[in-house]
Amino acid sequence: MAADLLDATFAALADPTRRAILTRLAAGEATVTELAAPFHMSQPAISKHLKVLERAGLVSRGRDAQRRPCRLEARPLKVAVDWLETYRDYWEESYQRLDALLTELRAGEQAPPAGGDVPPAGEQARRESGG
Repeated sequence: MAADLLDATFAALADPTRRAILTRLAAGEATVTELAAPFHMSQPAISKHLKVLERAGLVSRGRDAQRRPCRLEARPLKVAVDWLETYRDYWEESYQRLDALLTELRAGEQAPPAGGDVPPAGEQARRESGG
């Protein structure tokens, strides 16, 4: 069940229009007409997006007299966040290795050359030529 919910959630989130609808609904309930307003698409097209979001459990529709407001249902998003959270340790460890490598490279750039002070190439050539 959790895997099906996760699959449906990520499939629904794959579309930028559906993500925009969820962003709008995070601010409060809205009707299909209100949700369609900022998009250059028909209300039936928005309704199709809403059906995908409903199947994923991300949106529910109520009834308020003649109004059928849509509302955000955040539980599936929490499931997705929890799943993504399992990879946090992996990424933190990767960043720590990268930080260590960068520190090592910076330290190597600042270290004096082996064998003591070596004069610049032009200075070395003048010394050797007696000039």
